[in-house]
Amino acid sequence: MTKSNEAPANELSRREFLNVFAAGAAAAVGTVSLSGLSGIANAQGGALRFAWLTPATLDPRSASGDSEIAILNAVYDYLIETDAAANLVPRLAASWDVSDDGLVYTLQLREDAAWHDGSPVTADDVVWTINWQIESEGSVASLLSTVESVSALGERAIEISLSAPNPDFLYNLTDNKLVILKAGAENIGVEFNGSGPFVFEEMIAGDRAILRANADYWGGAPSIDRLEFIYFSDQQAGIAALQGGSVDGIARLDNSSFLGFSGDVNFNTTDIATSGHHLARLRADREPGSDVRVRQAFKLATDRDAIWERVQLGFGAVGKDSPIGPAFGQYFLADAEVPARDPAAAAALLAEAGYPDGLDMTLHLPNSGNFPDLAQTLAAQWEEAGIRVEVRLEEENVYWNELWMDVDLGITGWGPRPVPQLYLDFAYHSEGVWNESHYSNERVDELIEIGRSSLDQAKRTAAYKEIQQILLDEGPIIVPYFFAAFMVLAGNISGLNLHPFAGRTNFNTAELG
Repeated sequence: MTKSNEAPANELSRREFLNVFAAGAAAAVGTVSLSGLSGIANAQGGALRFAWLTPATLDPRSASGDSEIAILNAVYDYLIETDAAANLVPRLAASWDVSDDGLVYTLQLREDAAWHDGSPVTADDVVWTINWQIESEGSVASLLSTVESVSALGERAIEISLSAPNPDFLYNLTDNKLVILKAGAENIGVEFNGSGPFVFEEMIAGDRAILRANADYWGGAPSIDRLEFIYFSDQQAGIAALQGGSVDGIARLDNSSFLGFSGDVNFNTTDIATSGHHLARLRADREPGSDVRVRQAFKLATDRDAIWERVQLGFGAVGKDSPIGPAFGQYFLADAEVPARDPAAAAALLAEAGYPDGLDMTLHLPNSGNFPDLAQTLAAQWEEAGIRVEVRLEEENVYWNELWMDVDLGITGWGPRPVPQLYLDFAYHSEGVWNESHYSNERVDELIEIGRSSLDQAKRTAAYKEIQQILLDEGPIIVPYFFAAFMVLAGNISGLNLHPFAGRTNFNTAELG
């Protein structure tokens, strides 16, 4: 049996990855409140104001962006969470046991956890939540696809039985959407009876969410009395608000803006490496991306080091056309050799593939963050190889909801994940729910299956490294870099430890100086 009953020592996960919102969800995020609940600390000042982009939904089944997950993380609890190094950290689950065959997980729940309405958190609540997510058939259901049964063992323990071993199953339980709800919860995403460190008080649509400290939180009352998430329509407005003193912190900002705060004694800055990355991808199931020579031509036309320096300004790490980067330690194929940029060789491959005059394509991307800079840099590099692209900026939510999975050539931002298997299952298996490139490779599928189910660590590591080499050699993606996560705080704020997925940062540890 393997067992864990303590939070391990420390360091891995930007936003869940995309803004994939349920239709009509924005209408649900109106002015709502939940008052009269127990555990609300008396507000006597002590407010922390943090800038986010405006959330579109607070339903855990479809919440995705940092601003949405930040509220869920503050109001509810997860069974398990991860720290900045991707270690598993107990939360509602105080400890866990795993059977030797990897098929049965027994989780012991904290005895002192309570809902904001004063009732105790029980095993039945956890069982109900997991079944509710499975029945929703969303991304969490995909993560829990090997769950055969989940049952309560009395009031304070649950047992989860799997149909096949999954060495990353505990990491699946840390998914951003998998907050624990009270059994039978109604009006989910509009009413918020959580067990977390803050009590949801009010949402003023398009303006802010107001949370009060939960004085009875099992982990101890937060140091601050009130937490306000202030919403802005764009990143630069949030940055200006921090500079002007109307907010106390921000976590979503571009590299150059972050550099502008560095060295300013009025602010504290934090940056950490992550597994999050941006990529350019071709559809591999139709022309021209269905021809491996075209995919290789794009790779030969790209200078990843130059892109990293120009777009990331030296933060993060250079990529090697795979979602598995240096943040994953032993799984990373560090000695993989990326071919030197060679526009002439790229043009020759295009001619061999039937495009002697080069290619004309449209590059679609969301009009946010560093995406436009990345697109312009790629377009300039590719043009020397005869790959002429029209850069088409799309409104962010329109891109993710309507265009992303269909366009022939696009740019995607994948948020940090604690283990590589999550990227592979979602986006590189032939049947992955977010297989945006529509890539299908039998050998890659076999290797992903090994990574998903093998309890032999050496075998899993070898599978991951072979996947990286295949994607570098002939895959439909270019991963030029892995980005860093940033946070800037006013000089009087301390105690906040940035999580690689910024929305999972725990605000209950913050202190006002």
